[in-house]
Amino acid sequence: MPETPLSAVRAQELRDRLEAERARLRSQLAEIGGLAFDEGFADSGQVTAEKSEVDALAGTLRENLRDVEDALAKLDAGTYGSCERCGGPIGEARLEAMPAARRCIACASARD
Repeated sequence: MPETPLSAVRAQELRDRLEAERARLRSQLAEIGGLAFDEGFADSGQVTAEKSEVDALAGTLRENLRDVEDALAKLDAGTYGSCERCGGPIGEARLEAMPAARRCIACASARD
C-alpha cells in the first residue's frame, strides 16, 4: 500500500520534534566545548583517552545535528519524507521513529 503524504499537522509535529532535537544537540555540543582537561595530570594517557572519547562524541553529535538541520531544510523545501536514494516516500512509522531519516527502510537496509 503506497504511503500518503504527511498531513500539515503531522509535518508540524515532526518539525517541533526536530527543532527540539536541534536545541538539545546544540546544548550538548556547547557543554562538550566547555570541558577542560588537566594537562598536568600524572596519567597523560588517561587524559589523551578521555579527549579522544570526547572528540568522537562531538563528531557524532555534529553529524546528528547536520541530519536534523537537513531534515528541517527539507521540510521548508517541501521535500521532507522523500528517500535520498530512490526518491520514494519514507514511511511515516520510520519518520516517527527517526524524524531525520534520509532513506526509506528498503534503501536503508540495502548495502551500498
